[in-house]
Amino acid sequence: MLYIMRHGKTDWNLEYRLQGRTNIPLNDQGRQMAEDAREEYKDVHFDKCFCSPLIRARETADILLKDRDIPIIEDERLVEMCFGKYEGMDHIYQKPDCPIRTLFLDPGNYETAEGTESLEELYQRTGEFLKEVALPLVEKGEDILIMGHGAMNSCIVCQIRNIPRERFWEAGIENCKLMKLI
Repeated sequence: MLYIMRHGKTDWNLEYRLQGRTNIPLNDQGRQMAEDAREEYKDVHFDKCFCSPLIRARETADILLKDRDIPIIEDERLVEMCFGKYEGMDHIYQKPDCPIRTLFLDPGNYETAEGTESLEELYQRTGEFLKEVALPLVEKGEDILIMGHGAMNSCIVCQIRNIPRERFWEAGIENCKLMKLI
C-alpha cells in the first residue's frame, strides 16, 4: 500500500501565509492534530515513512509514529514547492499582481515566477521519487507512508491517479489526514 499525509497546522497556515520551503514548525494545534492522527491511524501498518526534511513534516511524522518501530527517512525530493521571494506573503488570493496566485486559482495556466519552482520541476522530482523509491517498495509488498506538504502531496496524488494539472488542487489532502493511494 502507498499512503500520503500532509503535516499538521502551523502559525503560517492560520495566517494564510505561503510557506513553501520556509522552515516553519508546527504550532500547538498542529501537534494536537498529529497526536489525534496517531490515535486514529494506530492500527494502520507502515513499513517505512518517507518524509520531507522540513521541520513541520518531520515533527508530524515523529508524533504520528511515536512508539512504533517504523523508520522515518528524509528525502529532499519531498520538500515543499519553492515559492521564492513570495514565501511569507499572506492572502495571495486577494493580490491579483502576485504570480503565485495563478497556481492556486488556475494551475493549468501557472507560469513560473522568477526564483520559484515550476510545476514541471515539482512533477519531475516527485516523479523520480515515486519511480525510484516508493513504487518499487510497494511492488515488493511494503506499506509506505509519504509525509509531506500541500503542493508536493497534490503533485504525487495527481501522478498516481492520473489527474490533470488543471485539477491539481482537487487532489489536496487536509492536514493530518491519511490518504490511501494504492
